[in-house]
Amino acid sequence: MSKQEKKDQTQELIKETTKNLFFVKGKFDATTQEIADEAGVNRTLINYYFRSRDNLVQIVFDEAHRVEKEKSEIIMRSDLPFKEKISQFIDGSLQTSLQYPYLETYIVSQINKGNCHKRDVEEEDLNKFYSDIEQEMKLGNIEKMEPMQFILNMISLLVFPSAVRPLIMENMMIDDKEFDRLISQRKDIILNILFKN
Repeated sequence: MSKQEKKDQTQELIKETTKNLFFVKGKFDATTQEIADEAGVNRTLINYYFRSRDNLVQIVFDEAHRVEKEKSEIIMRSDLPFKEKISQFIDGSLQTSLQYPYLETYIVSQINKGNCHKRDVEEEDLNKFYSDIEQEMKLGNIEKMEPMQFILNMISLLVFPSAVRPLIMENMMIDDKEFDRLISQRKDIILNILFKN
């Protein structure tokens, strides 16, 4: 293996370890030392490859943000029939939630801190999506409401369970495996709530 390949492999290991600590385990305040220990590397390598913990966190956040933006583009720019693109968005969101249970919570926590926030959607795309929602209402496929209410309903049904995952698990007395089973069943439930048929 060349030096460059080893460097790339180590950088990727550190990023994946950070994602795992933040988005899978919910340890948003993991220190540089904790990240290094979890990755099995010397702490100085994090500073060598990423200059600082903050820079590493920014890179990891940007990658997470890119995942969220790609999901948004499914419903904003796709030419699929409306229900199909909503179905794909829900499916992608639930798969991400199963892979990275604390991703949404992390993004919200960073926005609340005033860090790393970037708008995901262009105004033109949002207006087209509102128009698509209004058309579906006229066709009788979804209940009449402000288009923003439809979006809030969809996002709430998708994000809320993951955002309060520890609270739900504690109060419902379930483990990670059971919670993931419940999340994996939500696609049809959400579609049935959002659509009349």
